[in-house]
Amino acid sequence: MSTIRDVARLANVSTATVSRILNNDTTYKMTEKTKNSVLHAVMELNYAIPASHKNTKRKAEFPLKNRKIGCILRVTKKGYNDPYYMSVLAGIEGSLRKSGIDLKFIKAAPLLQEKEQFDSIFREALDGLILMDPLSDTLYQSIKSKVSAIVGIDTLRDDIDDVGYDHLQSGILATELLIKKGHKKIGFVGGSGEGSTLHDSKRFQGYLVAMYKAGLPMRRNWIIDCEWKEELCIQKIDALCKESDLPTAIFAASDLMAMAAMNSFYNNSVRVPDQICVIGMSDIEMSQYANPPLTTFHVPKEEIGRIAVTLLLSRLHGEHILSQKVLLPIEYVERNSVSEL
Repeated sequence: MSTIRDVARLANVSTATVSRILNNDTTYKMTEKTKNSVLHAVMELNYAIPASHKNTKRKAEFPLKNRKIGCILRVTKKGYNDPYYMSVLAGIEGSLRKSGIDLKFIKAAPLLQEKEQFDSIFREALDGLILMDPLSDTLYQSIKSKVSAIVGIDTLRDDIDDVGYDHLQSGILATELLIKKGHKKIGFVGGSGEGSTLHDSKRFQGYLVAMYKAGLPMRRNWIIDCEWKEELCIQKIDALCKESDLPTAIFAASDLMAMAAMNSFYNNSVRVPDQICVIGMSDIEMSQYANPPLTTFHVPKEEIGRIAVTLLLSRLHGEHILSQKVLLPIEYVERNSVSEL
């Protein structure tokens, strides 16, 4: 069985630091990097706080393997077809298996809007839920009334633990990279969550910030809201290709949309990166096999899933602390779809 010293050694911190983080002691300031390192170590070692050290007000526990945990995926009604969320799900399932837990269910968010489906899913008591979709406020509150422990993934909800990456900063970084490459005519391809508009997208806001700071023009027809639909993305890029004044680069807010855009450029004889450059976001596995291989930013997808599980199990162990927001770093992956202007 792992000890707090094992956690401290793996995270390269002191045992006191581990104790402070696990007990949410804010007496001393600690960086997000340090907190994440400790959480990673706790997860990797499957460390559980000894009973003698636990808060006496915590709930009586029963074996974790008996816990009933569900997962709500952020997908369309077409099904489980987004490699990004499938990678996050792989991290969730793998981490739960290490604790001897199987997911009770995996459901697509759109199904919850159907009353019969909702009633069927939550008919039995659920101990915990991992939520990948922010959902409407009404639907979210309905679920919260039925499940006491919820951890979100990129939900931006303030009243639950949430894991993800900084979408605003990612949009700034991707756009600034294109600017540093000499591009001044830069377009955007992306979408927004259900019930919101493109302007609510943090990655789009990051694009706007970077363009504004650089004093660069933003043409409306270079900004494409594809609603995260590949077919719609291709249609709108097809229409863009018929115009005489193309941007020299595109920031696509996901790798799937980047590859859909490149497919359209290829069909319209617009060469990437010779005539237009494309940068994506997420680094899904297939992006390295695109034609040309896609330049993107790596998002630690499976790690996001694993940390979500760590936070959820902590809640199920009886942790009563303020909601935590964990933002993991992204990393630039240089391939062949972006070149110097």
